[in-house]
Amino acid sequence: MPHDPADRRVVVTGPPRRTRPLGRYRPRTEIDEQTTLGHTYVRSLMRSQLRAALAVFAVLILLVGPLPLVFTVLGDSSGPEWLVLGFCVYPPLVLLARWYVRRADRNEKDFVRLVEDR
Repeated sequence: MPHDPADRRVVVTGPPRRTRPLGRYRPRTEIDEQTTLGHTYVRSLMRSQLRAALAVFAVLILLVGPLPLVFTVLGDSSGPEWLVLGFCVYPPLVLLARWYVRRADRNEKDFVRLVEDR
């Protein structure tokens, strides 16, 4: 059987199809290249930070919101208002602020751990 010259095998060369090796894949690359997956990583961090902020805001509204009603019930004297503000409001505010800062730091550390692949 004679071989047709068109049936001859041809070697085709070109640039490699992968731009990065499979073993070196990191989420940080996805974020740097602004891919959809990288956008999802950043969005998850933003959502967790927003969740913490909304929780603090809700507790703050529940703590500070009823104060005008409490002051109206207490009357016109200025002594009880300062006691309520000094001893009933500020300590929980400080604790709430400490909780929020610790939560935000933990969210960022979790994100860095995810991105750095540790």
